[in-house]
Amino acid sequence: MPKYYCDYCDTFLTHDSPSVRKTHCTGRKHKDNVKFYYQKWMEEQAQHLIDATTAAFKAGKISSNPFAQPPPMMMNPQRPNLNVPPPMNYPPLNIPPPNFSMPPNFPPAANFGPPMK
Repeated sequence: MPKYYCDYCDTFLTHDSPSVRKTHCTGRKHKDNVKFYYQKWMEEQAQHLIDATTAAFKAGKISSNPFAQPPPMMMNPQRPNLNVPPPMNYPPLNIPPPNFSMPPNFPPAANFGPPMK
């Protein structure tokens, strides 16, 4: 009977049945090994990115801090302050404020049938 090999745990299971695999994969040790494997992989990827960035900086491909503030822009005479959006020049709405002292003026109710008794 073939045995199942778990790459994360670096071990063979005694039987290759779905129930044995399921029991193994839901176990605490297996979950810890999977977590450790991917954590190590992420650290390696981060280190690779750091090494590539350092090499690019040393080669002169990156001249300054890419996270630094951009240089200030030239002043525009039409819009002197670029941080403030232009004003919205909408005409004022000529709607009177609501009058809460009087009940609303609804149209009269329509008569759709014989009066109710």
